[in-house]
Amino acid sequence: MVTAITEGIKISVDTVYQDEYSNPEKEHFMFAYQITVENLTEYTIQLMRRQWFIFDSNGTQREVEGEGVVGLQPVIESGESYSYVSGCNLTTDIGSMSGSYLMHRMADDIDFTVNIPEFQLIVPYRLN
Repeated sequence: MVTAITEGIKISVDTVYQDEYSNPEKEHFMFAYQITVENLTEYTIQLMRRQWFIFDSNGTQREVEGEGVVGLQPVIESGESYSYVSGCNLTTDIGSMSGSYLMHRMADDIDFTVNIPEFQLIVPYRLN
């Protein structure tokens, strides 16, 4: 698990290789990741947007940007957390992701950016 704290918001990421949804012969490697967003501030926040940078070990880079996460723009109260699971496919067996969330602080209508720490996407047999 990797974690980072930005502006009082803690982001934790766990990943798992999805063997049953992958097809290495066709250069298709599927990974799932779970992200937990913990609000360590005294304010209520809302996750408005996300931006991802996805790197494949063949040098390919993709950018994904849009509203919310998994179709939602969750509101996270002070001291609370929000978790979700999503997925990413690669054309190689090693890659990584990093990015950011645009958060909105409800009390004073301030938007701020929270970093998502870089995490590795590695097929387990590559670790042996």
